[in-house]
Amino acid sequence: MAHIFSKRDYGMKQERIDLIGIVFLLIAMLTWASSFIALKAVLGVLGPMSAMFGRMTIASLCFVYFIKQFSTFEFTKKDIKYILLLTFFEPCLYFIFEAKALQLTTASQAGMITSMMPLMTAIAASFVLKEYLSKRVVIGSALAVAGAVWLSLGAQSSEHATNPLLGNFLEFCAMVCGTWYAISVRYLSQRFSALFLTAVQAFVGTLFFFPLALWESWGVPLNLSWEALGWLCYLGIVVTLGGYGMFNLALSRIEASRASVFVNLIPVFTVLLAYFFLGEVLSQTEMMASFVIFGGIIISQLPRFRAKEKLN
Repeated sequence: MAHIFSKRDYGMKQERIDLIGIVFLLIAMLTWASSFIALKAVLGVLGPMSAMFGRMTIASLCFVYFIKQFSTFEFTKKDIKYILLLTFFEPCLYFIFEAKALQLTTASQAGMITSMMPLMTAIAASFVLKEYLSKRVVIGSALAVAGAVWLSLGAQSSEHATNPLLGNFLEFCAMVCGTWYAISVRYLSQRFSALFLTAVQAFVGTLFFFPLALWESWGVPLNLSWEALGWLCYLGIVVTLGGYGMFNLALSRIEASRASVFVNLIPVFTVLLAYFFLGEVLSQTEMMASFVIFGGIIISQLPRFRAKEKLN
């Protein structure tokens, strides 16, 4: 009888931890969705590299107080390897691709492309983390890719999207980087706090984007409005500090493949925010292509739901 009670207690504790992780993920997804709106607004004033440098610099200032605490950490060669991978893929490559993408496509379409990240993470996790990969995930991935291609080919140029095909492709490249970021965080979160991992990304991002921003803005007069500065502060403090902190905390509690499923909420939040703040509206063709992407995602998740029913 004692053995049965202990198992129940463990199950209740595990469920409570999962609920906390879900709350962290929901906050992170809403915050990240708003980053498309904020970055789109900033890119109307600053170049992409300058915008990223400003964002990373503001975020880094938030972590200066913790540097002494971070200096006491000990690192293995494997830790350093994963930290280098983490920062190389995100923020460095990820934000280069995403900043350029948002100059060419709408925030709504970019948000739709992000819905492919869960499937890409599941495939990568099957090789790196040895997590189970079903046939339905493969089929769902193929369907989601087809939907993304349709979305990009069917998109038309507008004042919000000068070259949506190239912009969506660059956003897809950002998702590839985001996939390997999620894999790296899954390992590092077992040894380091979410605060430290988020700070490392901010510090490395500042150093990485400084020369690029200097090169981009050389000889160009700075025309930074208070509104743009406000969006930069929002990106640096709320999105970088809050969003990544929440996501890193969630990955310390939930499997990478399960946590990445919540990325599907980003396009939903992004479309709503883009409609209210930027006046962007998806066309009928773009809506149909988006449904194909979501269809692939739903198919990829069916085995997991059935597995839970069998366990119950």
